[in-house]
Amino acid sequence: MEADSRIRSVVIVGGGTAGWMTAAALVQHVRGTPMRITVVESSDIGTIGVGEATIPTIRRFYAQLGMSDAEVMRATGATCKLGIRFCDWSGPGSDFIHPFGLYGQDLNGVGFHHYWLADRARGQTAPLGAYSLSAAMAAAGRFVTPSPRPPSSLSVFDWALHLDATAFARHLRAYAEAGGCARIDARINGVDLRPDDGFIDSVVLDDGRRVEGDLFIDCSGFRALLIGEALAEPYEDWSQWLLCDAAFAVQSENAPGDQPAPFTRVTARTSGWQWGIPLRHRAGNGIVFSSRHVTDEQALADLMPNLMGRPLTEPRRIGFRPGRRGRAWVRNCVSIGLSSGFLEPLESTSIALIETAIDRLKTLFPDRRFAQPVLDEFNDQTAREMERTRDFIILHYQLNGRDEPFWADCRAVTPPDTLQRKLDLWKARGQFVRYRWEMFHPASWLAIYDGFGVWPEGYDPAVDGVDAGQLSKSLAAMRDAVADAVARAPSHADFLSSLEPPVAA
Repeated sequence: MEADSRIRSVVIVGGGTAGWMTAAALVQHVRGTPMRITVVESSDIGTIGVGEATIPTIRRFYAQLGMSDAEVMRATGATCKLGIRFCDWSGPGSDFIHPFGLYGQDLNGVGFHHYWLADRARGQTAPLGAYSLSAAMAAAGRFVTPSPRPPSSLSVFDWALHLDATAFARHLRAYAEAGGCARIDARINGVDLRPDDGFIDSVVLDDGRRVEGDLFIDCSGFRALLIGEALAEPYEDWSQWLLCDAAFAVQSENAPGDQPAPFTRVTARTSGWQWGIPLRHRAGNGIVFSSRHVTDEQALADLMPNLMGRPLTEPRRIGFRPGRRGRAWVRNCVSIGLSSGFLEPLESTSIALIETAIDRLKTLFPDRRFAQPVLDEFNDQTAREMERTRDFIILHYQLNGRDEPFWADCRAVTPPDTLQRKLDLWKARGQFVRYRWEMFHPASWLAIYDGFGVWPEGYDPAVDGVDAGQLSKSLAAMRDAVADAVARAPSHADFLSSLEPPVAA
């Protein structure tokens, strides 16, 4: 590569979680090079912040920056997250946990769930969650970090954070600026395109200054200032599969005397679902709903009486269209975060999709020739990952067991072929289809199938080669091992108290 073709300057438009995650990661990635990184954001423009829950990949993201769990938790008022608790999705009173961990132990190349199915067919009633350490700990309100050398798959689990997203962005900003990233506090009034090829030449600030760059990264949220407004990249609408199109978000006090749970709670309501996210210094609440089925007033009537504590803010309405940009990378502009697309926060995927976009950008980092194969590969990976994540979220709605019109309409949706293929194989054979660029592994699909009571017609015939009595004893030993580990784990509250007091407020 010729020296003069190298990227000399990167301009990130928009701060918030996406902008400062990108800036921090790139500062670390190009450390020691002459590349300039600049973030342009306006302190007058707020961030969306629909949810504040993450999945375990967040911990690997900040670990690559040299940050410890304790450091980030102190800076963001974070609590631990072992999974997601789904309430009332199959009808009032129904309840299950999607954990960050495995179930049981596979044997002879056959998945554990087949052995559990066989034992159940013979009269055993122990739930699948009894074989998951993370699910059992979450249900018991306990927490311990995973063993670095787990003695068996029964001990394999992961965890994530509930965090104050604004404080997290602030923490990353300090890291990025300490590493040499420049910040300009200004609004953008325009975008200059090069007349010969349509590439972005500069962004025009509200005081008339122009900020030039070789590579521009659009982290401007739903507005999509660069990828959408300036470059006119079309948006692919997925509302035929995902009916929710609005949310209200509100912060609240933690209820007096309540200890934060080590899971995110998502509760089905009349025409959508409500989230509850416990932080150490407050709670995050909100409702995601379909404006085609319920008014704003009705949505708020579902949300406000069910907050985790006294409200601290007024409810903030957020409208959205589920979907993605046709291409996430166009010419010399990469879109990351909401500008690239949006999937409702049901499985806490928004921050994770930022992480994977940053990883792709680092792997496929261009020079100023912007070779088309590089852009094509980035766009293909991004599209496939968004589609696979979309399918996993649609699955929850497809399998719901509620009676209201909204939920009936969700069941009536014809799923994408990629999801239908997975459902058909699961029901027929109890096996998983695994695509490239998938965020959720088979254990997560198993958690949702089990939570909604959707099971295959039979189990793998190889299971019948195992003595039934010995199988029952082995499964009982697994349950006992999980229960013993949970009993020895400290409470989530005790684990949090071992940290220094949080600095987030």
